[in-house]
Amino acid sequence: MEYIPHLSKDDKLKKLIEQHGVFKLEKKKNLYLYLCYSIMSQQLSTKVARVIRQRFLDLYGGKEPAPQQIVDMPFEKLRGIGLSNAKVNYVQNVARFEIEQGMDHKKLGKMSNDEVIVYLTQIKGVGRWTTEMLLMFALSREDVFALDDLGLQQAVIGLYDLKHRKKKIMLDKISKISQQWSPYRTYACMYMWRWKDNVPAMKDKKNKK
Repeated sequence: MEYIPHLSKDDKLKKLIEQHGVFKLEKKKNLYLYLCYSIMSQQLSTKVARVIRQRFLDLYGGKEPAPQQIVDMPFEKLRGIGLSNAKVNYVQNVARFEIEQGMDHKKLGKMSNDEVIVYLTQIKGVGRWTTEMLLMFALSREDVFALDDLGLQQAVIGLYDLKHRKKKIMLDKISKISQQWSPYRTYACMYMWRWKDNVPAMKDKKNKK
């Protein structure tokens, strides 16, 4: 993969690449559904989110619905699968936006990352972080860094042993570190998340030595 030599220039990332191997990005077909699923899963465990998603599909006979079907679904039926009032509104907002404005690969493919963020955050319920995740994991954009992601912040602070300062100064430092990973920051994020997930286990191994 093209990103390996570039990211391997960073000694800390090089170790993570050796440990976790190669990551690949895959484009998702229906981007509006990706956004809907992202909204549904917010603040939920992976297990619960999977259940909610299946209940959602069950409303449509187990098939992925067209946007108009989402708009037409009675509010209470969507509430009944375990969504809050706000999430039902947001999911239907996404479906309406798909119908009225569009967000397919052809349309978003012509936009820069920043343009996609500005375009999709017009939708009430879709924030910058959600759009950045779509850029990474649905549009397969290779150079995205989600600066506001708490897990990424914690990973960079821990891995690069940053001393705690005021939040703005710390975020500026994290952003500066991430710049050296461009144009492959998405992959760097994936290694950061993987490192953070494994921090306790890695510490245990060190302590046993």
